[in-house]
Amino acid sequence: MLVAAAVCPCPPLLVPEVAAGAAPELDAARAACTDALGVLAAARPDRLVVVGPADEPGPESYPQGTPGTFRGFGVDLDVRLGADHDLESEGTGRGLPYGLAVGAWLLARSGWADAPVEGVGVGEALPAERCAAVGRDIAARPGRLALLVLGDASACRTLKAPGYLDERAAPFDAEVARALGAADSAALAALDVTLARELKASGRAPWQVLAGAAGDAALAGTLLYEDAPYGVGYIAAAWS
Repeated sequence: MLVAAAVCPCPPLLVPEVAAGAAPELDAARAACTDALGVLAAARPDRLVVVGPADEPGPESYPQGTPGTFRGFGVDLDVRLGADHDLESEGTGRGLPYGLAVGAWLLARSGWADAPVEGVGVGEALPAERCAAVGRDIAARPGRLALLVLGDASACRTLKAPGYLDERAAPFDAEVARALGAADSAALAALDVTLARELKASGRAPWQVLAGAAGDAALAGTLLYEDAPYGVGYIAAAWS
C-alpha cells in the first residue's frame, strides 16, 4: 500500500559539486526535495522504492547498494543507493542511471535510514499502460510503501533550453504541476506520451508509475516547488 510519495527533479546540477559556481541557483529546489523526503520519513514506510528515468524502456531493477557516479560530469563523486552496501549489487555490472544517481545523492544528503531502498528505472519508450502496471505491481507487495519519484518536466521552455523553445511546453508543465500538487493520479495517467517525448520530459514515465501505484489511495498532495531554470521544468511535490 502506498502511504507517501516524494516527487523531485533530477538534473545532475542539483548536486552542488556538479553545478559548481551555479549551485546557489537551485538552492530552493534542493530545499523542496529535503522537505519532500521529510514527508516520506514521517510516513514510517516499511520500504522505499526510488523510481526514475532510464535510457532503456525497462523496467530495470536496482538493489540497495547499487553504485552510481557523477564522474561523467567531471566530478569525482560516487554514490550508492541506500545507506547499506548490499553485496548482491556487486555482480550486476550495471550502475545507476543519472536520475537514480541523483536520487541516491538526495537520500544520502538527508541521511535516509528509515527503510530499505530499491530502485526502478523506466524509459521514455515505456507505454503509459505498462508504467501503470509497474506501479500497481510495486504497490501490491506487502508492507507500507513510500516512493521517491524522479524526473524533469519539459526541456523546451526558453530559446536556450536543451530542446529550444516550444509553445506547448509551459501548458504541459503547468498541468503536470497541477496534477502533482493535487495528487491527481488520473491526470498523470492521461499524460500524452508522444507530447512528453517531443518536449523531452524525462519525468513522464516515472510519474505514470506513481499514478499506477497510487491507484484509488486517498492521498493529499502539496506542490513544493515549480520553476524552469535553464529552460527546463523542475517540479517538487509530496503526497501523503
